[in-house]
Amino acid sequence: MDKTALIKRIQEIEGLSIEERSALLALLRSHKKYGLVWEDKPEDVEERLRDELPVLREVKDKYIPSDADDAPNHIIIEGDNLEALTALSYTHEGKVDVIYIDPPYNTGNKDFVYNDAYIDSEDSYRHSKWLSFMNKRLRIAKRLLSDKGVIFISIDDNEQAQLKLLCDEIFLGSNFLGNVIWEKTDSPRMDVKGFTVRHDYILVYANENFILKRIAPEEVLDHYNKTDDSGRKYYLKPLRLMGGHKSDSLYYGIEAPDGTIVYPMETNGEKGCWRWSKTKYDDEIERIEWIKGKKGWSANFRIYADNLTPTPVSTVWPFDKVGSTRTAKTELSNVVQQSVFSYPKPSSLISFIEKIASDKDSIILDFFAGSGTTLHATMLQNEDGGHRQCILVTNNENGICENVTYERNKRVINGYTTPKGAEVKGLKNNSLRYYRTDFIPRDRTQQNMRDLVSASTDLLCIKEDLYNEQNKFGRFRVNPRLMRYFSDGKKHMLVVYREEIVDQLAAEIANLDFGKDKLKIYIFSPARYAFDDNFAEVSEKVTLVALPAAIYDAYEKVLPKRKERLFDLEEETETVTETTQDLFGGQEEGGEE
Repeated sequence: MDKTALIKRIQEIEGLSIEERSALLALLRSHKKYGLVWEDKPEDVEERLRDELPVLREVKDKYIPSDADDAPNHIIIEGDNLEALTALSYTHEGKVDVIYIDPPYNTGNKDFVYNDAYIDSEDSYRHSKWLSFMNKRLRIAKRLLSDKGVIFISIDDNEQAQLKLLCDEIFLGSNFLGNVIWEKTDSPRMDVKGFTVRHDYILVYANENFILKRIAPEEVLDHYNKTDDSGRKYYLKPLRLMGGHKSDSLYYGIEAPDGTIVYPMETNGEKGCWRWSKTKYDDEIERIEWIKGKKGWSANFRIYADNLTPTPVSTVWPFDKVGSTRTAKTELSNVVQQSVFSYPKPSSLISFIEKIASDKDSIILDFFAGSGTTLHATMLQNEDGGHRQCILVTNNENGICENVTYERNKRVINGYTTPKGAEVKGLKNNSLRYYRTDFIPRDRTQQNMRDLVSASTDLLCIKEDLYNEQNKFGRFRVNPRLMRYFSDGKKHMLVVYREEIVDQLAAEIANLDFGKDKLKIYIFSPARYAFDDNFAEVSEKVTLVALPAAIYDAYEKVLPKRKERLFDLEEETETVTETTQDLFGGQEEGGEE
């Protein structure tokens, strides 16, 4: 019986409720002829998001500043990653260049928690729950990637096959870049009956404008063990060519540092020869180094590392090049002086990913942050003069986010002492901010909309990467009940909570100079109108965004659907009769009304 006949038969069955009939038809119409199919399992956090909207609130006392003016603002978000990803869908859609995640492997050994319960190997919906969990998060992650973005996902054999099919569907199979084999252990297990598993996988998917950087083979770079006065790495190679005489043009005398004329050494009674002709020797004489040994002088020439032809990255990454779980455990215990993860990732692995996948100003995201290795690696990689920004997301189960993820990277920035007493210098050209997820009711009442705009100020700071709050705007002190003003001298942002002050703001803006960048104004509006008419005379100085409409629009793309309910917007009974002086919190001394 074909699908059309089945649909007709279901419609004719008596005794079915409307909901049962709809569910059967939906299952039939969603059936795939080929691909990954699983039974979607409801998730508590998803159900919460049907009624509440996530926002991010900064924990001010966890802020770690930097003395460097251009220090990147790294971010740790404490909360469920589905909530955090929803918030980031507003602040970072299309902005993230590199995502690395190390999700639970779903081994059945209680490494995966779903709806506050560990999933064991006996759970008949074990794989369905994991796929439901990953599907929701990866679909938002895709939205966050820039047009040159790439995602790296660590996994093992428990879910590798399922994850590959899921990612082929989400990211499109044509964007599959490779399946990396990471040799995670440096020694075999002797207590196994079959194979000793020494590797994990890293699935890689990229957008069309991504370019995987080529690198010089590490085993070749090991030979570049010398550095010249300008800092260029090189190694020496003998000028004399091994073997017999090749050509008369390669046999000539050259002057050693003490004035001795040196000819290429004979081999088996036959004249030797140099690798270069006399003309090339004269042209490249600055590359020659002489070494005096027991048998006299030998001429050598420098081969510089910057003359190497970069080669494609292999899909096999050995532990001696990118680190192992053993090195990761040692690294973590050195910083936080405790062992809290059985299989952490080494910072050298993530640094290698960033070396081949990021630019110096890339935004990097890890929403299964665990011990915080990705931020640690990003700060180390920024030692190349980069300004990469890292965003971490993790929950605080057993205090992990506060006591491990945050504490580790706090010590990396400030410096720390290892258990053996070694002092490790801090990476102080980095700043760190800490946020927690919070919620606003999803119903679009007047009060909820105002609360959302007020609570979203931290979101806007993250979106604009602008945190320098000012207590004056032009001639006036800022009244935070009405607005807040942020400026670092180059970028400028106003968040306006009361629309009644727009005319006074426009008048003040007319007297101000914001340089090359326009003033960004986020303004509360019950609809989508951003008061363009009020700012018409200063339109060349401002960019207007109506809130909360912009936030609702972003969230609607990723939030779970909810049943439509009708609400009457609360009547706004408050009237604002304050003067311009009151609106701004007081006139600056010496200023004019």
